[in-house]
Amino acid sequence: MAKIKVKQTGSPIRRTQDQRATLIGLGLNKMHRVSELEDTPEVRGMIRKVQHMVEVQD
Repeated sequence: MAKIKVKQTGSPIRRTQDQRATLIGLGLNKMHRVSELEDTPEVRGMIRKVQHMVEVQD
């Protein structure tokens, strides 16, 4: 399967608990950290949920 690189660009401070948990589920818990994940519908849904705090890289 294809891989997606996701970089955290926003802070989870003052965000809801489920958005914080989604970032941790994506492997992101510190600013500017990059995580490489499988391209699945579940991962895309998680990215969509926190799209204001992450950036998808090529």
